Amino acid sequence: MGTTELNRIEIMDSTLRDGEQTSGVSFLPHEKLMMARMLLGDVNVDRIEVASARVSEGEKDAVRMVCRYAASVGKLNRVEVLGFVDGHKSIDWIDECGCRVMNLLAKGSLKHCTQQLKKTPEEHIDDIYRSLAYAAQKNIVVNLYLEDWSSGMKDSPDYVFQMMDALVESGIRRFLLPDTLGILNPMQVTEFFGKMKERYPSAHFDFHAHNDYDLAVGNSLAAVKAGASGLHVTVNGLGERCGNAPLASVQAILKDQLHVETGIHEDRLGEVSRLVEGYSGIAVAPNQPIVGENVFTQVAGVHADGDNKDNLYCNDLVPERFGRKREYALGKNSGKANIARNLEELGLELTPEQTRRVTQRITELGDRKEMVTQDDLPFIVSDVLKHSAPEDKVKLVSYMVSLAYGLRPMASVKVEIDGQQYEDNALGDGQYDAFVKAMRKIYRERLGRTFPVLENYAVSIPPGGRTDALVQTVITWRNGDKLLRTRGLDADQTEAAIKATIKMLNIVE
Repeated sequence: MGTTELNRIEIMDSTLRDGEQTSGVSFLPHEKLMMARMLLGDVNVDRIEVASARVSEGEKDAVRMVCRYAASVGKLNRVEVLGFVDGHKSIDWIDECGCRVMNLLAKGSLKHCTQQLKKTPEEHIDDIYRSLAYAAQKNIVVNLYLEDWSSGMKDSPDYVFQMMDALVESGIRRFLLPDTLGILNPMQVTEFFGKMKERYPSAHFDFHAHNDYDLAVGNSLAAVKAGASGLHVTVNGLGERCGNAPLASVQAILKDQLHVETGIHEDRLGEVSRLVEGYSGIAVAPNQPIVGENVFTQVAGVHADGDNKDNLYCNDLVPERFGRKREYALGKNSGKANIARNLEELGLELTPEQTRRVTQRITELGDRKEMVTQDDLPFIVSDVLKHSAPEDKVKLVSYMVSLAYGLRPMASVKVEIDGQQYEDNALGDGQYDAFVKAMRKIYRERLGRTFPVLENYAVSIPPGGRTDALVQTVITWRNGDKLLRTRGLDADQTEAAIKATIKMLNIVE
């Protein structure tokens, strides 16, 4: 099938159901609601699978909440719940939640049917028909999962075709074909999907990939090429074992490699990735395509030089597409072009000799494993060219933080802002929290200004560092509608965080 013949592909996001099966991940009802709102609204996926039926009362509350929201914006038909072939139980549960679409889990391999259910194919088909009849009474649309379909096509294709022959005209809206154990490769997906489309040309087939061999995205691409009408994804590739196909990667591949239309708003993919990262507690790898911290960061100086000359090191994955921007990291491999690019973005003009000295200083820091960002650059310039660069507007004159058993930590702070000294103290939930509260008081009560909001706080050993050496603290701040990220490096975690805070205030000033 040529790419010109491909129709618009439906994207079904299963973060709230399959993604929650990630080890250690459990979403609260209000978290599910916030993710559902962003996925259906901002990101505009076609459908979301939000839960498995009969799990718990908490799950029922979450599904009710999501369904109420979806109904209020005319999108209730885009919310789906996994149900089981269990008589009336799953259907009643789904109906009580106010959901109108059930993804019925049937068996897609003979082994699962005979060994797990202990039933013949004919008995299983009869049970499915009873579920379909009851769902129709309740006015619930049914999609059908053929669980373990990949093994079924490898080991018992006659069973798969027996199931399909019996059910293809039964009123099932979509047939969902999962690679449950993540065992397929793109060649097999092409072969097996081709057989399904050839035998059942009018059926709507979705493909549901798992990433055990790191092939979920490639297999999804193959499924679309072979005639799939829809794909299942999760944000950040969450899911049990190695996870599912990641939403952002699948979207980029469909658009750039197959030129296939979806409804996805690409510029919100970074935002939903961060939301899910926060609620799941599962960090996104820095090199995760599209959404990783480092994927739009060039390090080598030759790349920055090429970009200066004609964007020679850019591909179709332009960061602005995904609500992000390209950065040029600074380290021992940076080179003059990389540093010049960063200086230019900041509006700093240096002579060739000054640029050489700044480059030398960054190389020294890189050798010491310190991570240098564009935010650090004005300070490095100031450090190297004391006579020609402005002084810091915010200076930490002195501070004291105390920690005592049974008492709340306290901080006393003296800072100089625009040449004027201010002093205050505060209690906090930790030493750094006390420091920030003291600084907030100075900004609010002495300066009549708001202090930026702390959005994220991460502590790590610098790359290549030893656990007894330096601590790196990376803090993300929101100042109005602008996000700032600053880093502090020190042997002490609180001191590193305070350094990052003072850097942020100087950027704001």
